[in-house]
Amino acid sequence: MLSHDARYTGATPARLTRGWTLTRLTPPSRLFGANGLRTGPDGRVYVAQVTGSQISALDVDTGELATVAAKGGDIVAPDDVAFDAEGNLYATEVMDGRVSVRGTDGTTRVLRDDLPSANGITVHDGRLFVGECRVGGRIVELGRDGGEPRVLVEGLAMPNAMEVGPDGLLYYPVMGTNDIWRVDPDGGEPERVVGDLGVPDAVKFDAAGRIVSTQVHTGEVLRIDPRTGERTVLATVSPGLDNLAFVGDRLFVSCFTGQITEILGGGETRTTLPGGLNWPLDLTVGADGTLYVADGTFFYRLRPGAEPETMAMLFTPGYPGFVRGVTAVADGAFLVTTSTGQVTRWWPARGESEVLADDLDQLYGVAVAPNGDVVATELGRGRVLAIRDGRVEELAAGLAEPVGVAFGADGTCLVAEAGAGRVVAVTRAGVDTVVDGLEKPQGILVRDGRLFVVDAGAKALVGFDLDSKALHTVAADLPVGAPPGVTPRPLRGLPPFSGPQGPFAGIAAGADGTLYVSADADGSVLALREG
Repeated sequence: MLSHDARYTGATPARLTRGWTLTRLTPPSRLFGANGLRTGPDGRVYVAQVTGSQISALDVDTGELATVAAKGGDIVAPDDVAFDAEGNLYATEVMDGRVSVRGTDGTTRVLRDDLPSANGITVHDGRLFVGECRVGGRIVELGRDGGEPRVLVEGLAMPNAMEVGPDGLLYYPVMGTNDIWRVDPDGGEPERVVGDLGVPDAVKFDAAGRIVSTQVHTGEVLRIDPRTGERTVLATVSPGLDNLAFVGDRLFVSCFTGQITEILGGGETRTTLPGGLNWPLDLTVGADGTLYVADGTFFYRLRPGAEPETMAMLFTPGYPGFVRGVTAVADGAFLVTTSTGQVTRWWPARGESEVLADDLDQLYGVAVAPNGDVVATELGRGRVLAIRDGRVEELAAGLAEPVGVAFGADGTCLVAEAGAGRVVAVTRAGVDTVVDGLEKPQGILVRDGRLFVVDAGAKALVGFDLDSKALHTVAADLPVGAPPGVTPRPLRGLPPFSGPQGPFAGIAAGADGTLYVSADADGSVLALREG
């Protein structure tokens, strides 16, 4: 079931109850997205993966991937990497505000833990420079012994991946002001090099001393003369570009989706590593039978027999933010929950969104009650909330990690309480257990008198007959949840782009009874059919 070069390898293939079949609608992802890139001393391209807490090394000739720092290890949410002359690897841990160094002997230590949104990093002549990708961010020099940072520039609007140019100046893009700047590492006033770009998020230099910069909003790869500001579009790939690296004269760029692309001459490109889904998170089926996939910074439409089609992403006008929970409603709209604490009604085709509730703590599932209320789970405060006409009503509190939410045929509100290993019914009278003995239930739905639960802890899809109370396993050994034996470290979020990020193995059903499951461990979507 799993490819040998997928990012996740389960102990055994999925096991299905007799009468059920499983089809994979999208291939497994090889990476957990792709963020910072750096060519290592061995000639491989090292890829930082924020949401996977993983660093991989890619052989660009063979496509072979090797895990250098694994999920669940000492490095959490790495966003960019750099090497010193001795071959030590430095990584920024953007969600924890840390910089860590992994020695050539494989040991890791934290260099600093007080650099909020630490992101861009580079080493030049033995000197280590780090940028904070936040509003009011700084560019600092760190001693490799972890001493007090020396501030080069401060008050920046989200500086990102940077590099020292042939002239000895440090060049850095500023996403919030849409330009590229330079500063003398030994001190002095910063100088604006070029502006009005496509939201630049990385800067490096080619062999001729020209800037090459990825543009996250437009998906362009630009070559810029640092002396004149003249720019040339080398290629247009896709929105969501994050970083770049040279291997000799060959140029490679990364994308949020995990795709690594080689930029050839004349605007041509070649895919070195295909992209895929980052999580995926919640799923929903529209009135026309189309399946929609929430993947955090991307939102996809998945038609039968086709590859996922990007409907919107983080920099699309009207995009509500890092989308986690989703349910399709009328008029081409979706109700979504975001990791930044909003419940939002969103119209992708119109590029518009309307916030229904705000300032909530770690929202997950969302559904519509029979009376029209929008009901959402708030994991951070252990609550279930009903939203109508701008009012937020607490339906239940004191729950242990409420995640999925669904309504039974009789209108009962059902909630997956992941931290308690059960599904509960939420009524005016209180909270009652419907089914327990689960490990970590997440996505739930009710169909034809049965409650289906994605148990991410047990790596199973289970069915519960609401009349007979019989519980049975539909599928086991599914690629959901963390890899066997791994306890993931918390992903604390990346303001202003996202709040805390966490997994959500969602489930949805088609009109024909097909069950769709988010295989968040390997980055695919599964279809399970009975009969």
